[in-house]
Amino acid sequence: MKYKVLVVAGTAAFVQLAAMSAFAAEPIQVIPPAKVADPILAELGKKLYFEPRLSKSGFISCNSCHNLSMGGTDNLKTSIGHNWQKGPINAPTVLNSSMNVAQFWDGRAVDLKAQAGGPIANPGEMAFSHALAVEVLQSIPRYVGEFKAVFKSDKITIDEVTKAIAAFEETLVTPNSRFDKWLMGDKQALNADELAGYALFKDSGCTACHNGPAVGGASFQKMGVVEPYKANSPAEGRVAVTKQEADRFNFKVPTLRNVELTYPYFHDGEAATLTEAVDIMGRIQLGKKFTDKENGQIVAFLKTLTGDQPDFKMPILPPSTDATPRPKPFE
Repeated sequence: MKYKVLVVAGTAAFVQLAAMSAFAAEPIQVIPPAKVADPILAELGKKLYFEPRLSKSGFISCNSCHNLSMGGTDNLKTSIGHNWQKGPINAPTVLNSSMNVAQFWDGRAVDLKAQAGGPIANPGEMAFSHALAVEVLQSIPRYVGEFKAVFKSDKITIDEVTKAIAAFEETLVTPNSRFDKWLMGDKQALNADELAGYALFKDSGCTACHNGPAVGGASFQKMGVVEPYKANSPAEGRVAVTKQEADRFNFKVPTLRNVELTYPYFHDGEAATLTEAVDIMGRIQLGKKFTDKENGQIVAFLKTLTGDQPDFKMPILPPSTDATPRPKPFE
């Protein structure tokens, strides 16, 4: 009986491997589930991700602009910062962001840890300072205890704060989309329109930029290759980081995982719907005008990229103490 079980298990593994091999030539690969290296660190990071006291107002958290109930974004053209300031750029999704070549649309942060500290000290976003954020956390004994359990020190640092937030964000992976199931060999996972849409997506050249497990996020590309993209946004793209004129209007290619949830689209949020986004990208990037039917098929395919959303128990944040600096929401 034991031998039979081993044979069955081995056969299942072989079938799975064969299915993966059959689709190895596809430009898009299956997105693997997250591997949590340090659960205690990630759990601390989860609390900090939802912690509004890291902002001057005591109201804005990471989740405000990267809402995990809304595809990891806020579904606004540009995010709302401290004192209702209008942000300069669309908030990209945090889902699967660990697979990005860099963070932010212009790639100015090399990884999630580097990114996590930016909004806290940005006067247009959380409007705090790293020193004040650490002071708040240091004033709360339960946080001091949790940081000590992870980092073996009574003194909290911003480096530890950003490391914990990044560890949590690395868990925000969305596997098991219908497209992944098709890649794994389930021929019933996609219908005829969705398959036609994927064929168009490949044949039209979309996969030159939108490829790999994240279906994007791996390169910087110019917005408006065939014809200029007319933007009202002040964002200049990668040139702001490299200072090289050749990088002007080059932006990080966004992931298309869960794209039906992450509207509006583009760095300026000007495309309100997937239909509009597909039409614009076809014209300005590929020089192709999709028919209504073709557009609908590509949109149908894109919706198959929605995977399992993060599912966890919401963190209960420890209460402030008499020594905790009070929020200043109206300053």
